[in-house]
Amino acid sequence: MDSASLLLWSVLFGGIGTGYFIYGKKQRAIVPLCTGIALLVFPYFVPTVTLLVLVGVVLVAIPYFIRL
Repeated sequence: MDSASLLLWSVLFGGIGTGYFIYGKKQRAIVPLCTGIALLVFPYFVPTVTLLVLVGVVLVAIPYFIRL
């Protein structure tokens, strides 16, 4: 059960990261671009579902709070 949850959360954050990456690239905005890259890469290095969700939620919220 743990690996299925990890996979589904990884796909969700990867999809959001793809959206941030495309938006940042088209708008030439550095914060969404870097956040998108981080959301695409970080699930490979996180071993637990709880940590994955916590880090993912923080990364998803970064472009909302930091606007350059």
